Amino acid sequence: MSRTYARGAAAALLFGLLAAPAVSPAARAQGAAPAGAIPVGVVAAELKSVSDAMEFVGRVEAPERVEIRARVKGMLEAVLFKEGETVKEGAPLYRIEKPLFAADVQQAEGDVERAKAALALAKIQRERSEELLAKNAGTVVARDQAVANEESSKGALLTAEAALNTAKINLGYTDIVSPITGRIGRTAVTRGHIVGPESGVLATVVSQDPMYVTFPVSQRDYLEAQKEEGKVDLSNVEVRIKFPDGTVYGEVGRVNFIDVSVSRTTDTVIMRADVPNPAGKLVDGQLVRVELKAGTPEERIVVPQSALIADQGGVYVFVVEDGKAVVRRVKPGASLGANIVVEGLKVGDPVIVEGFEALRPGIGVRATPATGLKG
Repeated sequence: MSRTYARGAAAALLFGLLAAPAVSPAARAQGAAPAGAIPVGVVAAELKSVSDAMEFVGRVEAPERVEIRARVKGMLEAVLFKEGETVKEGAPLYRIEKPLFAADVQQAEGDVERAKAALALAKIQRERSEELLAKNAGTVVARDQAVANEESSKGALLTAEAALNTAKINLGYTDIVSPITGRIGRTAVTRGHIVGPESGVLATVVSQDPMYVTFPVSQRDYLEAQKEEGKVDLSNVEVRIKFPDGTVYGEVGRVNFIDVSVSRTTDTVIMRADVPNPAGKLVDGQLVRVELKAGTPEERIVVPQSALIADQGGVYVFVVEDGKAVVRRVKPGASLGANIVVEGLKVGDPVIVEGFEALRPGIGVRATPATGLKG
């Protein structure tokens, strides 16, 4: 997704380096340092395996987030979980008092039995009216009334059975269970409260493993990525997470979604990655940095970021040649911690990273290896 660098030049430079006698960067840079030369610390430009990488600001999101609400009204009899703990799917969370709802079930069961009895009687009456009509002892009107009464009784039984099912469902709603596996937050109510559908959210459960990380990609980066379409397989793009304190999350994620439209307010496209979270280190809503890496690692020239200097003409570094400070214009690329990929240098070039204060092009310098730098 980032700009591709030439491999051939790097290979030729590497061959030249291997063919030359082994000499330290400071020794190569020193030459004949003139009297009064300024002491500087240098680091050799080196080749490192680098993958194409881009970094964005993202936010952690739980794939499933459920607000727990009461579906029937009653007194809260018990809170059955510990705030902040992990609950399994189907685990009981709250219990609403049951007697009134159990009584509704019994009443509905009685209505069903009455409806069954009425239907049985209506069936008998319809059969008798048909027998009488067959013997010319009854009338068509009486038979039709009996048939209609039987059909009405069937309808009454269906209504009673539906009421019984509703009563049983409401009784079941007195046990509030978790619909997903995840961590549950604080409870908004305690035992003894009257709760119901109008009570709002009682608690929230969020899933934990895996987690999503969503991040906006600018139009420029998105268009650059489209140029590589067909060359980069999204399933092979590694997603690394960095926390605000600079530590890197140990699990590797994968891109699983790219939004179908561009935001009109931010001019960005939302991308999403699926990241394992077995230890629960990722928290819903957390702000993180997202690094995408794709493609086969390539050998590229890397120097410390502290060596870069910017002016109106662009970016440059000081290198030491024949005991003097010389300006080299460079083109910076991907950041690698304290280092950065650059174009415009050769492998082994002694780059000045310490002692900039009195430097100017052509001034005599005395080079020694820099200390205290980490890659």
